[in-house]
Amino acid sequence: QMQLVESGGGLVQAGGSLRLSCAASGRTLSNYAMGWFRQAPGKEREFVAAVSWSGTNTDYANSMKGRFTISRDNVKNTVYLQMNSLKPEDTAVYYCAARYRGSFQLSREDEYRYWGQGTQVTVSS
Repeated sequence: QMQLVESGGGLVQAGGSLRLSCAASGRTLSNYAMGWFRQAPGKEREFVAAVSWSGTNTDYANSMKGRFTISRDNVKNTVYLQMNSLKPEDTAVYYCAARYRGSFQLSREDEYRYWGQGTQVTVSS
């Protein structure tokens, strides 16, 4: 089993920044592609960003490109999501997820096996 714990969420004004962290335990992070997804109230969960297990591939949802950056630190067993230029529509619960040795089609939610409990991000206008 792999446990994922997100942190770093909170309340921020529009235009501000937050950095989310996802700490992994129970498995070696370097064997897993890591993704971030989010779910806003009344909406389906959607893909945000992902990084392949090798770290060579990244993918972003169109609305996040240029604003969000995903990174991983395999030594610390942690994945990060740097979020800049936040907008009220970014308000959601953000989840990290792990997929064993994923390299391509990283936005496919059904390919991820392990999920964290989520962290709330609220962007005020």
